[in-house]
Amino acid sequence: MKFSHYLEKITGVGIYPMISLLLFVAFFTAVTIIVFKTSKETISEMESLPLDNN
Repeated sequence: MKFSHYLEKITGVGIYPMISLLLFVAFFTAVTIIVFKTSKETISEMESLPLDNN
C-alpha cells in the first residue's frame, strides 16, 4: 500500500501543507527582522567572540 492512500483517508489533510508554509514564512520573516534590527556593535562583538581569550 502506498503512503498517499493513507493520507486520502484523513479528513482535512490539505490544510497541513498550508500551515507548514505559513510557519516557515513567519519564522523566516522574524529572523530577517531580527538580523536587520541588530546593531553593528553587537555584530562586531559576536564575530570577535571565537578569537577572544577571556
